[in-house]
Amino acid sequence: MSSAAPFPPRIALVVAVLAVSTSAVFIRFADAAPLVVAFYRCVIATAVLGAIGWRECRAELPNLSGRERWLAVGTGLALALHFATWISSLSYTTVASSLVLVNTTPLWVAMLAPFVSHDRVRPGTWIGVGVSVVGCVLIGVADLGPDGSFDLSGSALWGDLLALAGAWLCAVYMLAGRRLRRSLSLLPYVTACYGSAAAFLLVFALGSGDTLLGLPTATYGWLIVVALVPQVLGHSSYNYALKYESAPLVSVVSLGESVGATLLAWAFLSETPPPLALAGGVVVIAGVLVALRAERS
Repeated sequence: MSSAAPFPPRIALVVAVLAVSTSAVFIRFADAAPLVVAFYRCVIATAVLGAIGWRECRAELPNLSGRERWLAVGTGLALALHFATWISSLSYTTVASSLVLVNTTPLWVAMLAPFVSHDRVRPGTWIGVGVSVVGCVLIGVADLGPDGSFDLSGSALWGDLLALAGAWLCAVYMLAGRRLRRSLSLLPYVTACYGSAAAFLLVFALGSGDTLLGLPTATYGWLIVVALVPQVLGHSSYNYALKYESAPLVSVVSLGESVGATLLAWAFLSETPPPLALAGGVVVIAGVLVALRAERS
């Protein structure tokens, strides 16, 4: 499948993992409201990629069918909600816990695939889902308050739930993107997708009362970095690979982000994940690998 690609999609996936692994640390450095980070991440990426690919965008986007246009808008909405929930989770829980939970996306891709691509989910895939759920429970227990109680108003457990919601939305984003990439080149697709996401995020940010202007200069600098590295380079590399590789394969490779991000968080943020959270992460990854092996067999 990958032989017809102008650039090896497996290498693109490696680039994507390395680039997106920096996302959580850069977001912490930006020190801005989650919706503000998400908006600037998408709007800057749209401007950069739209300027690079304006000829292709002008040639392909007007020719989309009505259904494809709605699918592009829906993909942008899923991406916007994914960023809103996941970036918000970083305010409540550790980078390690957030990344491991948001990277359960391959499981949800497998669960949604029968409805989107009509693929049969094998029994081994459901075993992987069950194993991964156990891992999620371990991470949640590791993030309980010191008194062992659940504080859903602002505890790390709430951040875990937001990260899990981000995983579900990312699954929708990947599956919809897989369908659109069959008829759209990379630059028109990412411009339409990121542009739609930016429009939704602008509404979300303004509705929540977040300030988009007057931020510190350093914050704007980090927002540009977030847009260029994890988004333009990272997400666009994933979207490139989606034309040539299956959505489950692309989503499971993204698990490498949790390893890279955890190492970066340890190096730059002094975040050492609790042992139980590490154990839960191993269980989650094991479940995803079981599901992937069953799906690919």
